[in-house]
Amino acid sequence: MCGIFAYLNYKTPATRRTIIEILVNGLKRMEYRGYDSAGIAIDDSAGKDAGIHLFKARGKIAALDEMVNTQNEFDFDVLFDVHVGIAHTRWATHGEPNAVNSHPQRSNKTNDFVVVHNGIITNHKDIKLFLQKQGFEFESDTDTEVIPKLAKHLYDSHINANLSFRELVEMVIQQLEGAFSLAFKSCHYPGQCVATRRGSPLLIGVKSAVRLATDHIPIMYSKAHHCKDKDVDIKPGSEKDLRMNDEVNTAHLARSDSTTELTPMGEAKEIEYFFASDASAIIEHTNQVIFLEDDDVAAVVDGSLSIHRIKRSHNVNESAVREVTTLKTQIQEIMKGNYSSFMQKEIFEQPESVVNTMRGRLNLETYEVILGGIKSYISEIRRCRRLLFIACGTSYHSALATRQLLEELTELPVIVELASDFLDRSTPIFRDDVCFFISQSGETADTLMALRYCKGRGALIVGVTNTVGSGISRESHCGIHINAGPEIGVASTKAYTSQFISIVLFGLMMCEDKISMQERRKVIIEGLKKLPDLINTVLKMDDEIHSLAQELYTQRSLLVMGRGYNYATCLEGALKIKELTYMHSEGILAGELKHGPLALIDKAMPVLMIATRDNVYKKCVNAIEQVRARNGKPIIIGNNEDNETKALAYKYLQVPHTVDCLQGILTVIPMQLLSFHIAVLRGYDVDCPRNLAKSVTVE
Repeated sequence: MCGIFAYLNYKTPATRRTIIEILVNGLKRMEYRGYDSAGIAIDDSAGKDAGIHLFKARGKIAALDEMVNTQNEFDFDVLFDVHVGIAHTRWATHGEPNAVNSHPQRSNKTNDFVVVHNGIITNHKDIKLFLQKQGFEFESDTDTEVIPKLAKHLYDSHINANLSFRELVEMVIQQLEGAFSLAFKSCHYPGQCVATRRGSPLLIGVKSAVRLATDHIPIMYSKAHHCKDKDVDIKPGSEKDLRMNDEVNTAHLARSDSTTELTPMGEAKEIEYFFASDASAIIEHTNQVIFLEDDDVAAVVDGSLSIHRIKRSHNVNESAVREVTTLKTQIQEIMKGNYSSFMQKEIFEQPESVVNTMRGRLNLETYEVILGGIKSYISEIRRCRRLLFIACGTSYHSALATRQLLEELTELPVIVELASDFLDRSTPIFRDDVCFFISQSGETADTLMALRYCKGRGALIVGVTNTVGSGISRESHCGIHINAGPEIGVASTKAYTSQFISIVLFGLMMCEDKISMQERRKVIIEGLKKLPDLINTVLKMDDEIHSLAQELYTQRSLLVMGRGYNYATCLEGALKIKELTYMHSEGILAGELKHGPLALIDKAMPVLMIATRDNVYKKCVNAIEQVRARNGKPIIIGNNEDNETKALAYKYLQVPHTVDCLQGILTVIPMQLLSFHIAVLRGYDVDCPRNLAKSVTVE
């Protein structure tokens, strides 16, 4: 969704041009998240009395870049010894996409406080009403604008309290409800940056010429502090109004007796900090990062970073430190290379990504499977009452694709749920349930909310994600990292196949002590061994699929049908068509054809059917015959050298035959390529489909 990037250089001289390039490039690294406007905030001059200048533009980051670089009043070569710049890409939730609604949002016309924000403030109307009564005038339609204005109000109200920037921010965020990650900049606190999060990801990159004095930061907790000045207490009343507490109240300011800060070793204090909602914006500068957790407030003052929490958690397992983590991602992994788009690159990376998912976990000689992240919990999982897989979108399809196999291997009830519907129904959860939460980003809002719902009811929580340090990976009891590598394209491809493989590996691990399953396990593991080569074979069909796309790209609809292990492929393939081509597409269970969908079939309706040689093959052929009897022209994805099925097809795409439970990996790739080619032929941006975002961090 929205993207935050901030850059602070302390005693590391940088020109205005360099600072702007770093900010703009940081935003470009997060373009794939989806956005409709962008903006940056920088100092208008060097020195302690500097004001803040905002640049905001609707549309692509290139428009913002052009706006900034055509300014005549700026000396782009002026050198800043210390400078804080914040930047943002916005995906509109409150207010249409335009420059006024873009971030950074400001406190007043002199830009005393500016803020960039990801997430949604659910009580912004109450705060706005309160601030309007204090004389504030609002210029945007955003929920974010209340944040810098509230900071300004509190600053003015406590002018004699000598508040630190961090303390002021803590007062602000205690009045906010909803999900957010925030980065603050103020002309009243030059050279300082404060960042915080609650329910939306944020991390800090650290770059120093010398070794850091520590590899972790102890967390300091809030202490109650009495202010002599007026404290704001904003709460919705019966009339949805606000009240100001004029009496002396407790302001929950995090004033600690001592703080351990992150600084370079020795006398040298040269250091740079990078704040971002995504590691892809930081990796080109440093691989040393700190992942913030909910209610953390990070402040950089005089080049030193400290982290506080505004309230102590009841979780006894909560870490009292924030580790400096070394990212393993390489800059080459987030570059397109010779490919035309990230999506194309990621489709063709799947032979390597599935190997990376299996590497170190699957012993092809002993047929042993070890998932280190859940190894110590496997006995507890085997004793469970049922397995629940909860996810959204493509991640949901990966669970659906493997449900049949898990039921076979574990002999347990396996329930697959859409996270949003699961929450809407307040589904009963029991202490002997095991709940899997699948998300590429690990930050999907509905999935995270469902995780907390299940965790609060005593279930064992297993996370399946592609992002180290994400919300799901931190809040799960145990989990599986799918190791697909960075996925930049909004439409998931290699993450889907790696999620698929990860769940298959879990099933194999669950049944390793069952004698009756040993032969089946060996067959599946042999299939996994051959899978990378088979994927390469499918990718060689690219030209053939491009030719098919040339026939289909002018159509208005495409039906995708199948059953058994390939039903999830139909849903995922139809989703890719919708996401990328904006063409109507529907994944249909072939067994339901006679119960309604058959009415859609005629000679003009394109129909793609998946019919591979498995236990439901004959039933799929029956569905094909029904389509042909209504003058339909089925395009069939089937196995190599299957002349019987080929004779029934208008067009035939042949994929290699493999174990039935793995066939869905080979049949989904033609659908990925087809959606890619149709989108390109229609002239659409395959990496950034309209209205969509990579990481959906709001409900």
